[in-house]
Amino acid sequence: MALVVAQEVPTSSSMAVPHGPAGVGEARHRMREQLRSGGVSEAVIDDAVLILSELLSNACKHGRPLGDALAGDGDVRAAWRVDRGGRLTVEVTDGGGPTRPAPATPSVTAHGGRGLNIITALADDWGVRDDARGEVTVWVVVHDDVHDPDAGHCRDAFATRVTGPTVARIPAMPGMDFGDAFDNLD
Repeated sequence: MALVVAQEVPTSSSMAVPHGPAGVGEARHRMREQLRSGGVSEAVIDDAVLILSELLSNACKHGRPLGDALAGDGDVRAAWRVDRGGRLTVEVTDGGGPTRPAPATPSVTAHGGRGLNIITALADDWGVRDDARGEVTVWVVVHDDVHDPDAGHCRDAFATRVTGPTVARIPAMPGMDFGDAFDNLD
């Protein structure tokens, strides 16, 4: 006899987020509270909140606001839902931009360009959907089953899934250790 525990998870939530950094924190907080009250594990919530942050940041940096608003004046739309099977999907919709969302290959010293690579490493699937009005939605399946006790616990392999550029090894300097470089700074 199997024991089944029903978990109350909000089936969906959608909110307008100001086009800019101001609303990102509010969206993260609202998502975290709703998923937590629905019994979703903290590991899955952490993944979902990070993914939402990356999507909103990309929408504000690369996309236009929805409608006819000027950049910084309008909104983008954030939505998340858990379907009956436990699949958690996060979506962010903006007014489109000059480029299509695609993972980048940033340099080691670059200040950005890693968001979609992080999403690719954390998520089960993601993609881009365009509509006739020019709106662009990036959707992410965070986890196929948030009720799976192991959902969100496969982070051990995270570092192997996120690959960076190869960095040449600097040869050691004979006769010098790390502290020697700082001796003459007095």
